This record gives sequence, C-alpha cells and structure tokens, in this order.
Amino acid sequence: MDAVTAHGHSAIKQGSKSFALASRALPPALRDDASMLYAWCRYCDDVIDGQIMGHEQIADYKLGQGERLERLRAETAAALNGEPTDNPIYAGLARVFKTHDINHKHAFELLKGFEMDAQDRVYKTVNDILDYSYHVAGVVGVMMANIMGVRDDATLDRASDLGLAFQLTNIARDLVDDARADRVFIPQDLLNAAGAPLTAHELAKPENWPAAHKAAMAQLDIAEAYYDSAKAGVKELPFRCAWAISAALSVYREIGQRLREGGPQAWEGRVSASKPRKITLALGAVGPALTRKKAIETSREMFYQRPL
Repeated sequence: MDAVTAHGHSAIKQGSKSFALASRALPPALRDDASMLYAWCRYCDDVIDGQIMGHEQIADYKLGQGERLERLRAETAAALNGEPTDNPIYAGLARVFKTHDINHKHAFELLKGFEMDAQDRVYKTVNDILDYSYHVAGVVGVMMANIMGVRDDATLDRASDLGLAFQLTNIARDLVDDARADRVFIPQDLLNAAGAPLTAHELAKPENWPAAHKAAMAQLDIAEAYYDSAKAGVKELPFRCAWAISAALSVYREIGQRLREGGPQAWEGRVSASKPRKITLALGAVGPALTRKKAIETSREMFYQRPL
C-alpha cells in the first residue's frame, strides 16, 4: 500500500468509524478508492469548519472561510487537471477521478455546499436543507456510486438519496452541537411547526431541547423516506458493493433511532451506537445484499431532484 492509499485509510478510520466499518465489505481496490475520496471530502469539510476529522471546533472558525474555500477550489482544480502534487489528499482525489472517469463537476458541487456554510445560508424550508444536503452529501453518494461502476441516472438518484438521508440524520444528531457553534441546519418551517426557537443561541438552551427534538424527529421522518429510496438502488450493485452500502445504511440509520429513542436527553452526550451494535448491523446487512434484486421500487416523484 503506497502513502496516498494509506493516508485515505487513515482518514476514514479517524473520521468515521461507521463508514470505515461498512467499507470493509468492499473489494480491496474499491475500498482504497472510497477511502481516498473520503479523505478529500473530510479534509475540505475540516478546512471550512475549522475542525480536525470533524471534531475540536476552533472558536473563530468563521474568520477567513471565504479565502479558505477559494484555496480549496484552486487546489482541487489543479489536482484534477493533472498538476503534480505531494499532498496525498489531492493525489488521491486525482487518482480516483481518473480511474473511474468521474465528472469533475461533482467535486465542485461539494465545494458549493461548503460555500453555503461560508455564506451562513439560512435554511427556511425543507427544500432548502435538501439542496444543502445534496451538495455536502448527496453528491458524495453519486461519486461513491461512480467508484462502484454505476453510470445510469436512476441508480445515481438513489445513491444521492442515501447521501441526503445521511446528512439529514447528521443534522438531527448534531443540532445542539451546531447551535453551540452558532449554526442552525434544521429548517425554520420544521422548527416553527414544533414551537422551537429559530436562533442558535436559544436552541442551545436545554429548556428548548424538547421542542427542538420534535423538529429533529420531523426531519428524521423525512430521512426515513430517503433511506427507503436508497434501498431500491442497491439492487443494481454487485454483491460486495451492495453489502457495503446496506451496512452503511443500517449503521447510520441507527444514529437517528438512538436519538429518537433517547429523547431530548440524548443530546447530553454523543448520539451513537456501540461497536458491537454496529458490527451486528453490518453483518445483518448481508441479507439485504443477497436479496437485493427483490428490493421494493419506491416512487421518487416528490423527492429532491439533483442537478444533472
């Protein structure tokens, strides 16, 4: 394993234990490429949010976000255009995009999502947060599907839906942590319907958590529809890819279930599943992968439509 590949594996292991576990079901070459793509996505997110592997938020992270975003765009463009680099993050990105002939626009769609962060976009409606979720996660699902050999738009739509479900779950889990960092991602229409405050300062207060939890549950209900949609796309994947995706779906969906069952008090700690529970879910995903051809085809009529 060369240094570029090793860096990718290190990044996914540190950044997401859930995705690292699910990726072990992939064939080795695809696991390498998925890890290298993850490393670049994680790096860009950390640069914008002032974090290390999604943690250790610095207090003044908003300062210079625009400049950092432009640097990410320039460095990404240089790597994808074949300019030599000693940075394993960009070397890995370039390798993955070239190997799988991934459209360069997808990398910049992800950076468009981080532009929304830098501009402090206000999410008023569910459609607003779905648009954000596509740009920071749905498009990652599309790129991961490309790595697995998927090219047809119908299956790529389902891959995007899985990314949307992951992000909607993330937002619900991180509602209080985000509020403490002066960020609000739950859309205002859901907050209003739940009688929850709209400002980060108020959402961070424990006395407002019950109403905020109600809004988060409404968002998780939306995520459930996107998880169901994603299951229909697994039927087009080879077995090991289907297993990996089914495992990621089961393990990540569990986060939302823990928040649902734990109530507002769940935000007093990190909402997550234990390692044994994750392993059980990952092993249980073998069944859906084996029977993937029988997956129920769900309608996407009212779903978010990704840009083509």
